[in-house]
Amino acid sequence: METTEPHVLRLPPSVGPADLPRLRTELTALMGRAGPGLPLVCDAADLARPTLAAVDALARLRLTAGRHGRTLVVSGAPPELRALLALTGLTALLGGPPPDTGPTP
Repeated sequence: METTEPHVLRLPPSVGPADLPRLRTELTALMGRAGPGLPLVCDAADLARPTLAAVDALARLRLTAGRHGRTLVVSGAPPELRALLALTGLTALLGGPPPDTGPTP
């Protein structure tokens, strides 16, 4: 029986540039297990201190997924990560509508 559950890549509490090769390897393995068209999710709930290095890693992981015809969305993003994604124009990684930033002056 094929599952329709999303396939999940979990981020560690800290992500730096040195983690990218391992995360790409894990994502590639995940894509091999996930049937075509099934959602790929990067769970960022454990990310304790989001940094621009983590944002860079997420953007690169999404590019890797895209090169394989897949989509990757981030779930469980802490508020600090959401803010960094908004600052860098990468809120599309969250997979939903852009956050409401309130009225503009």
